[in-house]
Amino acid sequence: MPPEVIDRRAVYQGKVFSVRQDRVRLANGKETQLDIIDHPASVTIAPVDGRGGIWFVRQYRHAAEGELLELPAGTLNAGEDPQACAERECREEVGMAPGRLTLIGECWLVPGYATEYMYFYLAEDLAPAPLTPDEDEEIQAVLMTQKEAKALAARGELRDAKSIVGLFLLLNRGSLGLGV
Repeated sequence: MPPEVIDRRAVYQGKVFSVRQDRVRLANGKETQLDIIDHPASVTIAPVDGRGGIWFVRQYRHAAEGELLELPAGTLNAGEDPQACAERECREEVGMAPGRLTLIGECWLVPGYATEYMYFYLAEDLAPAPLTPDEDEEIQAVLMTQKEAKALAARGELRDAKSIVGLFLLLNRGSLGLGV
C-alpha cells in the first residue's frame, strides 16, 4: 500500500522547479516528512549523423562549476509532447532537425526526491535547421565518433549522468533488444 499524503505544502517556487514538503503516513503507520523537487519531464537526444557520429554540446553548468560535455537535452514546456520537445531541443542545441526520432529509453532521474522523468531519443536523418538557443544558454556543438564518445566515457571524462545513460542506451540498442 502506498504512503498516504496527509499534508502537502509548497516551500519554494523557482524558474525551473519548485519544492514542496509532503507529510506522509507510511504503510507501517509511522509519519514522516519528505522534501520533493517538482520538475517537469525532460528529454535527452542522441543525434547521430549519416556517418555514425554523435553530436554533443559543451556548455557551462553553474552547479558543476565548469563546462560539461553533454548530449543535447531540455525540459518539456507545459503540455508539450516529449517527441516535439526532442525535435525542438535538437534544433536549438546542435542546429539540426531530425528526420526520424526513436524513443530508446526513459527513466526517473532521482526518484528519491524529485519528480523529473526523462525520455531518451535517437535522432537520425539530420538536416540543418537551426533554432535560436535559449537566451541563458551558451552552447558549442561538438561532433565525435562513437569510438571517441565511448572512450571519453570510459576515461570518466563524460561526467553528466543523462549523457552517460543516453550514450549507453545508444551504443547498446541491439544487445538490449531495443532494435538496431
